[in-house]
Amino acid sequence: MQQTLVLDQDLISRYDQSGPRYTSYPTAVQFHEDFGPQQYRAAARASNASGRPLSLYFHIPFCDTLCFYCACNKVATKDRSRSQPYLDRVYRELAMQGELFDADRPVEQLHWGGGTPTFISAEQMRELMRETGRHFRLLDDDSGEYSIEIDPREVTDDTIGMLREIGFNRMSLGLQDLDPNVQKAVNRIQTAEETFGALAAARREGFRSVSMDLIYGLPLQTPQSFIATLDRVIEAEPDRLSVFNYAHLPKMFKPQRRINELELPSPDRKLEILQQVGERLASAGYVYIGMDHFARPDDELAVAQREGELYRNFQGYSTHAHCDLVALGVTSIAMVGNTYAQNMRTLDEYYERIDAGELAVFRGVELNRDDELRRAVITQLICNFVLDMDRVESDWDIRFDAYFGDELKRLLRMEEDGLIRIDKRRVEVLPAGRLLIRNICMVFDHYLGGEGQTTRFSKVI
Repeated sequence: MQQTLVLDQDLISRYDQSGPRYTSYPTAVQFHEDFGPQQYRAAARASNASGRPLSLYFHIPFCDTLCFYCACNKVATKDRSRSQPYLDRVYRELAMQGELFDADRPVEQLHWGGGTPTFISAEQMRELMRETGRHFRLLDDDSGEYSIEIDPREVTDDTIGMLREIGFNRMSLGLQDLDPNVQKAVNRIQTAEETFGALAAARREGFRSVSMDLIYGLPLQTPQSFIATLDRVIEAEPDRLSVFNYAHLPKMFKPQRRINELELPSPDRKLEILQQVGERLASAGYVYIGMDHFARPDDELAVAQREGELYRNFQGYSTHAHCDLVALGVTSIAMVGNTYAQNMRTLDEYYERIDAGELAVFRGVELNRDDELRRAVITQLICNFVLDMDRVESDWDIRFDAYFGDELKRLLRMEEDGLIRIDKRRVEVLPAGRLLIRNICMVFDHYLGGEGQTTRFSKVI
């Protein structure tokens, strides 16, 4: 399979629309408040019969400074004392969550995200990992995938050494852009020395994988300036790269209102940047995983994709499809059994729930059989760029062409446009369709039938 990017301007214009990123199916738009703590407890206890391993996600919402482009749930503050009251609630939530899951279920995957996880102190990081180990079975042989998001401005070599000591073996470094003018325009001043120094320290300490995050489409960016940043990153040889498209949605995300829209690159200029990104990374030996992600060909994500075993969830691409995801902290989203469950979105609401001795789940959804089937189809497409109809029929006891007859008809136009190739038993996403994979997945989305259903999502390109 050709694992590169191919941009076709005419096709991109033709399929220019908004749509889900499919970190879940159904998407969060379908979550509802009839699903609460009671339903989540039932799902958690039922999941114990499976014996599946666990994945834990912790949301640390605090940031020292506000990056204007950010669409994450965060609390911008310089008051470091706010972290301990939050962690005290997380520990109580840990105890409540730990009671729901059998103690012998191993934690194969653990992730701290934010916000800025490194906002909390070194001792607080140690304490959080200790408390986690009190309530869940953490692996002590370094075989798990334990990752943390890093702001290079927040860490020293000693910090990175401590993170490795307490069990982390993967990290993601936020960079976005090295250009000083772009950094000033988005309120994220960060030196190359801070960024690449953190990467070098991670390698010295034996981290198995380091990823770096970039964003294109930010104010004052040009193809030349962004490629200059990318070239510096390629020289550092990270294991993975995420190159995100900046989605300017100031009505939804207040910090983005501080960005001067007149300084944003045009859609054509953004595509020019993306084209150069694809060419540069292909020449450097990286493969396109999909949805903004690139990896070295020997990286486990690239290997899993070639073997048809890649998976996608709220933390992005993963090789741990078999895990139940337990989410802790404000606004975090769990995936347990055939359910999704989201915690309260604000600190005050989260604190109120936890202080009352109750789980913070306030909405979610229980998937029906059709939801689970369509999730399996969408996952195959968005992760592996291939849909194996025989596999779907075997797994779900259906006739594919009968169940998805309307969908197959809608795919014919995409085949004519060169996005996909369809034979009797297989749908293959062609190189020209890789960037439009969200459009292809949307064909199988049962919930997008109504008018205006896509207005809550970002542009596909």
